[in-house]
Amino acid sequence: MKHADVPLWLDEPNVIFRRGLADCLTRAGFVIVGESARLLPAPDLGAAALLVTGADPECLPGLAALLEGRPLPLLGLLDAARPEWVRPALECGFAGLLVRAETTPEGLVAAVDAIAAGTGALPPALLAGLLADLGGAGRLRAVTGLLARRELDVLRLLADGSSTREIAGALAYSERTVKNIVHDTLTKLNCRTRAHAVATVVRQGAL
Repeated sequence: MKHADVPLWLDEPNVIFRRGLADCLTRAGFVIVGESARLLPAPDLGAAALLVTGADPECLPGLAALLEGRPLPLLGLLDAARPEWVRPALECGFAGLLVRAETTPEGLVAAVDAIAAGTGALPPALLAGLLADLGGAGRLRAVTGLLARRELDVLRLLADGSSTREIAGALAYSERTVKNIVHDTLTKLNCRTRAHAVATVVRQGAL
């Protein structure tokens, strides 16, 4: 898939940071179809294939209302890698998350590429934070014994940032088989995205 085939909408209140995001993405070949600040003006979801927007707690209610019944791949921007912020964002449907202060041009482009290709994008620091929060309140159900070995193998490669094609090559599966395994895993874990599934399993110590 060419970058130009993935039209993006950028939602970011800091205009200087937003211009930086737009510059990085357009230089990489993506097309920016619109910009907003805290979802104003409301993003034109019909024109966008992916929405880059804030994933901090105060952003989630408005986003949920905007997306109700209209699924769209989401890349979230966080002010900090706090587990209590990451979990709600993943549960809201974000396929990838980046911390604003730690975002590089290369990391931004890689995250958008990964989400456009159907793979989650969760930096190691965010995964580490979730793992450290294993004993926290609101703990999700244990997954040990729930997932088959091949499902855990696929999740482990997803956590490393591997694409569907790379996972298929590493495990000697077809790409269709990998997609079916991912679908079954999301269903078992009651997760909306690959990133959410990876985070769920990491928090339970199964990866």
